[in-house]
Amino acid sequence: MSFISILAHGLTGLGALVLFASGLGVFRMPDVFNKMHAGTKATTLGSVLFLVGLGLFEPSWMPKLLLIVLFIVLTNPVSSHALARAAHNEPSEKPDNLIIDDLADSKGGGQ
Repeated sequence: MSFISILAHGLTGLGALVLFASGLGVFRMPDVFNKMHAGTKATTLGSVLFLVGLGLFEPSWMPKLLLIVLFIVLTNPVSSHALARAAHNEPSEKPDNLIIDDLADSKGGGQ
């Protein structure tokens, strides 16, 4: 086995492990904000690791996979922000331990 093959296996396995932990975090976390954090941060890292590992297995796929990685890295924070904003504007989703609400005076709120 070559070094590249070992690295590809390691990155793919680590990416799959991080994606599994992300899914478990979404299932186990108590409120929408924690679930969103587990879902977006770990999914971004897991997807990047997994796709780079796949690119090392088949180098001809690397440009397409890097384009997918770029798309994931650019869109996950935007979707996370939109979900957080929507959850913040929903009164039933506010956590009990919210001490300071920095967005309370903001106008619009995406509505």
